[in-house]
Amino acid sequence: MSDELNYVDWFRHSSPYINAHRGKTLVILIPGEAFESPNFSNIIHDLALLDSLGIRLVLVQGARPQINRALAERDLPSRIEDGYRVTPQDHLIDIIQASAAVRVQLEAQLSMGLSNTPMANAGLKVCSGNYVVAKPLGVVDGIDYGHSGEVRRIDSDAIFRLLEDDNMVLLPHLGFSPTGEVFNLKAEDVATQAAIQLKADKLIIFTEDEGIFDDKDELYSELLAHHADTILAQSSLTPITRDALEACLMAVRAAVPRAHIISFNENGGLLSELFTREGSGTMIDEDSYEKLRTATIDDVGGMMHLLAPLEAKGILVRRSRELLENEIERFLVIERDGAIVACAALYPFEQEGAGELACVAVSPEYRGSNRGERLLKGIEHEAKRLGLDTLFLLTTRTAHWFVERGFRETSLSTLPLKKQELYNYQRNSKIFAKKL
Repeated sequence: MSDELNYVDWFRHSSPYINAHRGKTLVILIPGEAFESPNFSNIIHDLALLDSLGIRLVLVQGARPQINRALAERDLPSRIEDGYRVTPQDHLIDIIQASAAVRVQLEAQLSMGLSNTPMANAGLKVCSGNYVVAKPLGVVDGIDYGHSGEVRRIDSDAIFRLLEDDNMVLLPHLGFSPTGEVFNLKAEDVATQAAIQLKADKLIIFTEDEGIFDDKDELYSELLAHHADTILAQSSLTPITRDALEACLMAVRAAVPRAHIISFNENGGLLSELFTREGSGTMIDEDSYEKLRTATIDDVGGMMHLLAPLEAKGILVRRSRELLENEIERFLVIERDGAIVACAALYPFEQEGAGELACVAVSPEYRGSNRGERLLKGIEHEAKRLGLDTLFLLTTRTAHWFVERGFRETSLSTLPLKKQELYNYQRNSKIFAKKL
């Protein structure tokens, strides 16, 4: 029974994410390695579920290991230069055949409709064709890449028509030229250009790794582009993950709103990344001219200017400059063009495993966006880092905003004893809490 209740609770909490993704266009790269993963059938089931939820899918298919084996069987060398395969004329037919076999495998899996399986009654329609126009890489640094090419353009109009007719679109890593030639393309390049030219809402790339990890082997749930640049320069990533991160960076810097790296070996990784707050992989965002960061003593003046109107209305408890200076390490701020436009504080009660969210403020000129959400997410991340499992707050005027984000009203007796002793009965604040 508990498993059923957990499922119901997860499904209810996923509904905002489901609504947010309905009608959106996702470009998803499935590399050749994913086809050989024991989890591949689960990926197919998850793609069918996304389609049933009204999400428009463009799948890009790779075939690296399959091509390597096909060439090895004929004692032909696999030569990779600067991340691109060298494709002589006598390799091309083997590459086409290996790619076609993978494409047919994918289409067959997406065509299943057996009863008592997640594919029952799916009725997926999958279309592929000559939607990728390519040109040769040519000779680079003295290396003739032969029939290896790069994306010239994506036939966006044709793909949009297919998507609007409820088709799933499949793009192989092969491109075609106006002269009738076939070119072997890098699957990451096809996915990136498809996401950019289709103005997709997300680029998602499956890799062998769960995402990008820091030097303490902890997963980054989110990376800004400039940080990803540093990781590419300093970290020893696997080739497939490095290619994925470079592709994601190019996409977000060309106005694709979000890019994600997730593992093709994790059961449900795609669903977790899209439909849960925590996600399962790494999301890459373009650099923002707004920074969420820990406050410093130099921010006190800007914070006082931000807080003063809310304190005057009685929405926030008044804080003196001296108090702000003494507690400055408790605050996160959002800085925009040198000005503090939002702030929030976390006061930990480590013995009770709880933390108080306090002093949440967003400048009136910058409300109506996601700055409050960013602050809350930052505070929750810090609370988890400190080992806290509950976040609570006291409020008189903004209860609904917090309720909409998972907080539930609770009683004074649930608060840490020190906080109970400081409760101001004259303000009569309502108390809300959230499990992390």
